[in-house]
Amino acid sequence: MSLAEVRCVLVPVTGAELLLPNATIAEVASYVEPEPVTGAPGWMPGLLLWRGWQVPLVSFSMLAGLAEHEELNTARVCYAKALIGNERMPYFALLSRDFPRLTTVNQAGLAETPQAERPIAVAGTVILQDRNVLIPDLDRLAHLAAHAAFGSLPLSGKVPI
Repeated sequence: MSLAEVRCVLVPVTGAELLLPNATIAEVASYVEPEPVTGAPGWMPGLLLWRGWQVPLVSFSMLAGLAEHEELNTARVCYAKALIGNERMPYFALLSRDFPRLTTVNQAGLAETPQAERPIAVAGTVILQDRNVLIPDLDRLAHLAAHAAFGSLPLSGKVPI
């Protein structure tokens, strides 16, 4: 692997594939029924208990308007690092249709596809190996998950004086 290559994960979600840096995925596990959160939006089925943390589960497909519901027969859960710097929510989880796949990406293998409008929490769309894939806005996604799961969660782990 050269310096210009990045190890990534292709996460199959209903209606699309997401491209994430491999370093953001902490673990992939079998789907378990989450604990519902009162008043949560439909794209957040609930919270999962994982390694002692309450982790919000996000249906990216429902959030981005790619699907109205999820099929859970082969579903997996991708635990991802929340890069928002909040000690209360260091992780969030993404609902995946099946097992994610590792891939190596380099700049020559990507072609950005311009979009007039992007769905919520989508940073961009690229062509990878002759397929359109979405690059999620992980920062926005984590903030949306934190707000839906815990309400007004501070944006960082720093406590105001």
